This record gives sequence, C-alpha cells and structure tokens, in this order.
Amino acid sequence: MTGRDPQLVYQAGGLGNELASEAVPGALPIGQNSPQAPPLGLYTEQISGTAFTAPRAQNRRTWLYKMRPSAKHRRFARIGNGLLRSAPFNEVDTPPDRFRWDPLPMPAAGTDFIDGLVTLAGNGDAAMRKGAALHIYCANRSMQDRYFFDADGELMIVPQLGELLLCTELGKLAVAPGEFAVIPRGVKFRAEIIAPRDGPAAQARGFVCENYGAHFRLPELGVIGANGLAGAYDFAAPVAAYEDGEQQVEVIAKMLGNLWSSRWEHSPLDTVAWRGNYAPYKYDLKSFMAINTVSFDHCDPSVHTVLTSPSGEPGAANVDFVVFPPRWLVADHTFRPPWFHRNAMSEFVGLLRGASEVRAAGSPPGSAYLHNCMSAHGPDYGVFQKASREELKPHYLEGSLAVMWESLYVLRPTRYAMETPTLQQDYDSIWDGFGRQFGRPLRPEPSPSSEEPTTFPGFGTLAGEA
Repeated sequence: MTGRDPQLVYQAGGLGNELASEAVPGALPIGQNSPQAPPLGLYTEQISGTAFTAPRAQNRRTWLYKMRPSAKHRRFARIGNGLLRSAPFNEVDTPPDRFRWDPLPMPAAGTDFIDGLVTLAGNGDAAMRKGAALHIYCANRSMQDRYFFDADGELMIVPQLGELLLCTELGKLAVAPGEFAVIPRGVKFRAEIIAPRDGPAAQARGFVCENYGAHFRLPELGVIGANGLAGAYDFAAPVAAYEDGEQQVEVIAKMLGNLWSSRWEHSPLDTVAWRGNYAPYKYDLKSFMAINTVSFDHCDPSVHTVLTSPSGEPGAANVDFVVFPPRWLVADHTFRPPWFHRNAMSEFVGLLRGASEVRAAGSPPGSAYLHNCMSAHGPDYGVFQKASREELKPHYLEGSLAVMWESLYVLRPTRYAMETPTLQQDYDSIWDGFGRQFGRPLRPEPSPSSEEPTTFPGFGTLAGEA
C-alpha cells in the first residue's frame, strides 16, 4: 500500500473500555446485543477474550455484526512454522550468559509479516496460558489475500523500521516506529507495509511480544497517584471498517505453537459494526509521561512500565512492557546511567532508535539484548568512566528510544538465536576494561566555578582527597 488511508480515524480510550462503532449507520442494534433479526440482516457473533465468569474489571468481550459467521470455513491443515517457535522452549540449553544480537537483515525474497517472523526467546507454556515469546519480524511485502489469527496469545507489535497498516476484524490501525499496537488473542488481521511516497522500496522490521498470559493492562500507580506514566485516554482503538470480497483467501491460525492454514471464499474482515471492550489498540510512546528522580539516586526501571501482564504472584509480572524514552536527567551526586545489576526477573531489550544509554560505542537500531535471571550486566567501561567523572548538570537524554519486556520466568533462547550470525560473540568484552578498584574514590571533574569538593549531607566527601 502506498500513502495513508484518508479514512483512518480512531476512538480514544481503546484499552479495555466499552466502545462502539459502525461502518454503516444503523448497523448496531439498539437496546440489546442479540436481537432476533439484527439490523441490515447481519449475523451476531461474540468474541470472548476471557472466561464468561471473569471479574467485571478483567472481563473482555466484544459483539460483532458480520456479513458472514466466522464458523463458515473449511478445515485447517498444518503448514511449516518457519523460524517461529512457541513455549515450552527446549530446543537448546539456556546458559547464564548475556546476549546481544545485531539487527536482523532484510530478506532477499518477497516476505510478508507472517513469513518474516523469527523467534529469539520465550518462556512459560502456551497451553497453560502463561509466559511470553519474543519475536522479530522482517518484511518487504504486504500480506495479500492472507490473514492471521493467534489462538495462543495477544500480539504486541512494536515497529522499529517502516510503518504498518494493520487491517483487523474491528478496523484499521496505522502503526509507525515510536508506536505500538496490540492485537487481541483470536482477532484476525492482515499486515500491510505503508511505503513513503517517492521513497525506497517497502521494508518493515520490529519486535513482537506474544503474550500467552493475562491481558496487558495499565499498572497500578500506588503512591504516584491518579496521573502519570501511560494514560488510558491515549490508547486508540479503530473504527469499524469492512472488506466485502468473494475471492479465495488464506487464513492462517496459530494454535499450541503450530501454524495451520485454511482456504476461505471470502475475506474474514467483514465486520460492519461492533461494540465491547475486546478490541485492537495502539499507543504513541510520546504520550508516556516519564517519572524520574529530582533529587538523588537512580529510580528502578519499573517506573517506566507502560503495560503489565500479571502473573498471579503479587509484584512479579508474567511480562512487563517498559519504555526508556527521551527525558531529563537531573539527579545530583548520582551515577546516572543504569547501575550494575543482577535481577531475579529476566530482561529482553529492543533498541528502536538512537544509541543505548549503557554502551559508549552505541548499537545500531534494531539491536536486541537478553539479560536473564541473575545474569550480571550494566554499563560498559566507557560509559562508566564518563558518568563517574563528569560534572553533573541537568541533561536532556534525546534521540534514544528503547523498550524492554521483563518477565518473572527465565527467557529461553531458541536454536536460531544461539546460532545466527547476528549474535555478537564478543558481547562480554565490553566489560573487559574494568579492573580492581579499592581505596581512593574516582574524582569527578571539578566544576569550573568552584574548587570546593562536592559534599552531600550525611554521606561525606565525594570529590577531593580521600
């Protein structure tokens, strides 16, 4: 697809709120969900994203008014999974090492979103509905007469290169780098690449988190109060849009880790109207209100959580989605980059643009990192030396944008992830410069306006003679 769909509009508050939309006036029934004779002769169909008896606050379902019932299709047949993998992940042993991958190259042959999915790591069990998988997609062709739905989990799609148009059963979402979209479990869609006018050939690359567990939701704010981080109003849901075609198409389903294909005689995107709280949505990461220290010390990265999928264990997520956006760094008497860390949770980081905060040499956009449970990681030697000595002035961190998925469960890499040439074999060497330090503290560079040592009440001298 070239250019932007002029009819592309959204509904605000698209995350878990009750919404309604009709592509044709009068298509929505009034006063009830399933009348004996629905308007315009449409078929009534409910899609339930949770059990019927789930608590009201977590219950997700939407009523669809379709030209044909979804049940009208032929049997599915198994097809190859390509490089797509699902939990349980047991192809290779999971070592306690740190991993970094260069950006995956674009395919030489024509490849759409589904064929371009490559799995790097994951955890849990798709059948037991817990855990998640982390994929990368590389595509240079739109899905043509081809549709997909995932029965194993919801899909969080985070573009890094190129803009996608996600045509879903409930409408359309255009998602560009710096945004993300979530397609609920079971909702059919087609991914097109939006190529810039008079620009290069269509290319798209990005990250996908396939969440097997509880739906993504806004984290509780606790002492932060009623406002901050991501706001419910800024999530956008599509308006109803339908396809009315009688051509033969392929519908691909993912069930218990395997791909299945069926030939249909019509597009499955034939929903004329809908209402409910189970819908695709998108979010612009520029809308995230980052919260940071205005005094001293470095906040835990959890303060940057956009969405969370609870595990059932209080405070430990099935998977958290975290963003590291442009923001002010003002902490006084503080080592400002992320500190050296060993974490009971496992972390997968994707770099969308700019350079990493903890790498002096930088990494190209599209790079990915995996730091598993209790794997020691932190800033490299160059970043450490600079941050330990520089004069601490307010600094705006701009140009960089990274995202992280953090999970209670160990993220187990796939065989492809361990054997691909994009895996950096020398990643551990970024910490080679560190030697033994004990005794005299590092000396921050003196301020040109003062030769007095920097002091912090209760903590003593941080610069000057030991």
